[in-house]
Amino acid sequence: MASLQLTNAMSYKLSANISPKVCSFRPSSQLGFLRSGHWSRKSFRDGRLTVVRSDITGNESEFDGLSDSSNSNSDVVDEEGGEKEVEEMEKQGVMLGIDRDGSGSVISFNLIPPSGEVATESCQDEVAEPKDKDEGIEEEKIETRVTYNIVFVTAEAAPYSKTGGLGDVCGSLPVVLAGRGHRVMVVSPRYLTGNSADKNFAGAIDLDRHIMVHCFGGEQEVAFFHEYKKGVDWVFVDHPSYHRPGNPYGDIHGAFGDNQFRFTLLCHAACEAPLVLPLGGYTYGEKCLFIVNDWHASLVPVLLAAKYRPYGTYKDARSILVIHNLGHQGVEPASTYMNLGLPSEWYGALEWVFPTWARTHALDPGEAVNILKGAIVTADRILTVSKGYAWEITTVEGGHGLNELLSSRRIVLNGIVNGIDVLEWDPSSDEHIGFHYSADDLSGKAQCKIALQKELGLPIRPECPMIGFIGRLDYQKGIDLIRWGIPELMEDDVQFVMLGSGDPLYEDWMRAAETTYRDKFRGWVGFNIPISHRITAGCDILLMPSRYEPCGLNQLYAMRYGTVPVVHATGGLRDTVENFSPYAGDGSGEGTGWTFSPLTKESMLETLRTAILTYRDHKSTWKALMRRGMLRDFTWETAAIQYEQVFEWTCMDPPYIP
Repeated sequence: MASLQLTNAMSYKLSANISPKVCSFRPSSQLGFLRSGHWSRKSFRDGRLTVVRSDITGNESEFDGLSDSSNSNSDVVDEEGGEKEVEEMEKQGVMLGIDRDGSGSVISFNLIPPSGEVATESCQDEVAEPKDKDEGIEEEKIETRVTYNIVFVTAEAAPYSKTGGLGDVCGSLPVVLAGRGHRVMVVSPRYLTGNSADKNFAGAIDLDRHIMVHCFGGEQEVAFFHEYKKGVDWVFVDHPSYHRPGNPYGDIHGAFGDNQFRFTLLCHAACEAPLVLPLGGYTYGEKCLFIVNDWHASLVPVLLAAKYRPYGTYKDARSILVIHNLGHQGVEPASTYMNLGLPSEWYGALEWVFPTWARTHALDPGEAVNILKGAIVTADRILTVSKGYAWEITTVEGGHGLNELLSSRRIVLNGIVNGIDVLEWDPSSDEHIGFHYSADDLSGKAQCKIALQKELGLPIRPECPMIGFIGRLDYQKGIDLIRWGIPELMEDDVQFVMLGSGDPLYEDWMRAAETTYRDKFRGWVGFNIPISHRITAGCDILLMPSRYEPCGLNQLYAMRYGTVPVVHATGGLRDTVENFSPYAGDGSGEGTGWTFSPLTKESMLETLRTAILTYRDHKSTWKALMRRGMLRDFTWETAAIQYEQVFEWTCMDPPYIP
């Protein structure tokens, strides 16, 4: 029998225990087997695979004798019989010897003729010499995850800057994406406020890279600071306009009057950063995926389309607009368009005309520029922070005047629910609470409630239902409903605690209510992270009567801490809180909280009383509610997988041209 030449070595990391029932062998290209030959039999015994060549000529493109599927040319020898047939095959066949490493793992195979010597003699009349050394070699396809150069552009990113959910998202999602193999940069302003918050930027170093940005009638110089942390390049745009007391958007006197200027600088600098900053030794380059968040970053997709692509830059870049809150759109007078550093012919992308009823006087033409609208028009894809909100913004009620435009781009509009930082928000290890607990052992939660009552100066009553609210004190959060409902709610045997700041009217009301209902109500004006953790852990019920809520995070924190949410059925609240049904699940109940609609004081109070009654009279049902909420998966890992799917969809298509 002619010997065979082993043209390409094989090396596979396989299990040390190989079963003849699961072992398959594909010789067609790895071993350079003769395509006109036909291999009709195989057997596996004593760690050796025996292959028998047939004289029958088959289809040259197939090796049926080595297929795992049943056919006339590939009979597998039964282990319990046919021993003589096996021996006969081994006499005339070629055996596949197995080499193992020190641990017993298979590292390679070799062909052994019946003589026991490795077959190395070439059979030139049967094996054709390939024209190229790689010709005819079929590479083993290994499934790999596509990775991207991702650039987040945002006004805030925790822990460096944060006023709400936007900071949480842009502080957590980039870290998870970096952990999944992507190269990630976050571009945000370097805010210096003159207080302890400045220490957040202490680890960022000056890159000594200054660029000139053309906008607002001249050249504006910006610098870049950088910190590499948790696998992410945190890049901070530095300019004197970011150095002032207050939060990223305003101070005690209201919003800053130059916010359009400040965030125009951010967008221009963010477009230049991947091109000019050699982070880790090399730049991100032009093939980037920009994730632009809310109106503050919304000039980025417009700049890509109007300033860069017409001149051959960023041809392979893509942009995704993430809408966290459609209520803020960056609307300014039309005359400010000339300040944005955009060609005059792109004015239509940002043009905005107020309806007649919204104009200041009869002669007001209502003309303005809307920066968020510009991103909706030019971005390759649009995301919101929940599926429910993605639908709501296409309606007249939830679209804030942009519903028709968003409906026209519905085909590229998706919603992905935010995740939470499960390391920071973990009742079994939270450093801000005095007692730890888990879904398996809830005893610590009762202790957290007593500790909170002591801290707030409320009567120590573990059996009394305790309701909490954490959030901004403004119209969106439904504070007016709470204000109207408190007199009736205080007639019940409950305790109520609120934490937040915002509208001075509601801040003053909280102080007054605390005086009126001294043994039942506490209002903490301001925001305090440790206190927010202790309220989340100590309360039994969390109330969120938001008029609209793109995603909401507090209800996710509450469920993780076994605090049952009562929420208005809107946006992300409806998506994440499963309404309680006591008779579902074979009578064991389903759901993680209560949702109510319509948004009225009566509906809110009725739902709250149902929750209070369940807490008092159905203890086992309440514990089941708590545990179901604590076991829900709201990790950023889950959200990141969905983001990657959107990345794939975005990069499959050419850049969007409005």
